[in-house]
Amino acid sequence: MSTQRLIYWAPRVLCVAYIIFLSLFALDVFGEYHGWQLAAALLIHLVPSFVLALVLVLAWRWEWIGAVVFCAAALWYSLHTLRHPNWILTIAGPLFVVAGLFYASWLNRPRNAHA
Repeated sequence: MSTQRLIYWAPRVLCVAYIIFLSLFALDVFGEYHGWQLAAALLIHLVPSFVLALVLVLAWRWEWIGAVVFCAAALWYSLHTLRHPNWILTIAGPLFVVAGLFYASWLNRPRNAHA
């Protein structure tokens, strides 16, 4: 695989894997809720995954959006969980990596391509 293709696909594949990873945290609602409360709790817990999936859809075409939004999300999460550095590494760390990879993909984009 060429470097250009790797730079293109790495942030997209890693972002999908991250969204799946983040969605796994929503599974804890199955032990706590039943009926319609379960559906509501599951939906609420999956909101961050839905938002990141929407950002991924936009970033697929416009990489700079992924670079900016994923970096901002990582910074926001980091600032709100300063007392838990291991959470920052686990949740925000991959977001910083995805942001950097989208930035590299944006820089690597052919300049004559129309956005």
